[in-house]
Amino acid sequence: MDVSDRSTLVRISQKNIRSYYFLTEEIALRILYNASAPDATHDTSESFTHPPCHPNTWLTILDDLTTWSQDTSDSAPQIVWMHEPAGTEKSAIAQSLCEALQDQTSLGGRFFFKRGHLSRGNAARLWPTIAYQLARSSPSFKAAIATRLTSDPALVNKSLPTQLQQLLIDPYHDAAASIDRNLVVIIDGLDECEDEARQQEILRSLPRFLPCRPRLRILIVSRPETHIKQVFGEPALSSCVHLTVPGASKDVLIYLTDEFKRIRETHAAMASISCPWPEENIILYIMRKSSGHFIYAATVIRFVEDNDFDPAERLTGGGEGGLPISALDELYLQILGAVPYRPQLSRVFSVITVGLISELSVTQIGHLLGLKPTEIILMIRRLHSLIEIKERSQGRAVAQYLSVYHASFLDFLSDPSRSRNFHFSDKDQQNLATDMLEALSQNSTHRDEAMA
Repeated sequence: MDVSDRSTLVRISQKNIRSYYFLTEEIALRILYNASAPDATHDTSESFTHPPCHPNTWLTILDDLTTWSQDTSDSAPQIVWMHEPAGTEKSAIAQSLCEALQDQTSLGGRFFFKRGHLSRGNAARLWPTIAYQLARSSPSFKAAIATRLTSDPALVNKSLPTQLQQLLIDPYHDAAASIDRNLVVIIDGLDECEDEARQQEILRSLPRFLPCRPRLRILIVSRPETHIKQVFGEPALSSCVHLTVPGASKDVLIYLTDEFKRIRETHAAMASISCPWPEENIILYIMRKSSGHFIYAATVIRFVEDNDFDPAERLTGGGEGGLPISALDELYLQILGAVPYRPQLSRVFSVITVGLISELSVTQIGHLLGLKPTEIILMIRRLHSLIEIKERSQGRAVAQYLSVYHASFLDFLSDPSRSRNFHFSDKDQQNLATDMLEALSQNSTHRDEAMA
């Protein structure tokens, strides 16, 4: 065999090797894809039901998250938990961050859980979905994971910790030398995963990411549910940073102003309406009612802009077609539906609707209702996205108080047609209000005696 023949064989062998690796990687991608939830990623049709932030809103928190995603120092936190109650813009912020990271080629992957969804509610789809996205964004990661999946295609059916280790952590270590940028993995709506035990299992597996610093970052987005807070309070996740999404009245005002302008310019019934519409005091009123949460403002806008009605009449309370509360009711009933119904819970809510909740401690509320303080805390265990427990120092003791995140929840509880089984009758509520006022009077007397 002469030199030219040997050269030809070498070229054929090299071509065959490249073809083999290409085929191996494509098979691995197909295995991952079949085990994943493609509609849980950031750029599918499903994601358009949760659009990004309205322009010029949430700029500070987005800037903080972008800075964190680009920080290559070992001191930068590797895991961030972004949380806030129902009705905030957590998912919109996550979607905006995804788009920014995509532009910077720094998005490792996103999984957006959805309660009751066949694939998006399934925890077993999480890590294959993230691994598939990482493989698509990093050739070296794709090569590393292909090696493992061709050896054992059943990896996608293993336990969650095994999936995480062999589909993400091990391939990442193999490919790390070739990854020259931070990659951010976003797990959005964790509280909507199929059950609490699976949610906690996912969280307890996160420390496996810690040896992957500084390049691989994890952002968890959820409501501050008790079982989630419990795991984040464990020593293994002590290095995790907690990022609270604040209420943002200024951002809500920007949104309302822009959206009402759009309705005025595009709605067929608005041609004869003179400017300014609506008046500034109306916009400010809606902003205050929103308590800085977009869900209320967005619900009002959807109600007003209905093409079958006159926006001006809808906004001032005239016209037909119902009230702009259906989306809020759906949200609140979904949250309350996860709580085992107890008649006592509606009594606790009655204290809230009377409006004196912030003045009475949990102990005092329990005394009024004939309940132990621990019973009240357990009742609202799954309502931390609606009701906050605050602590206040009282001398050497610390008392617990309840606080409602969103004013619209009070409106919801006050209307029996909306809150249904969780509404307290008007007569019983009047009697309770009298008892509460007496309790407050006694509190005032005790404070005066203590000061004397």
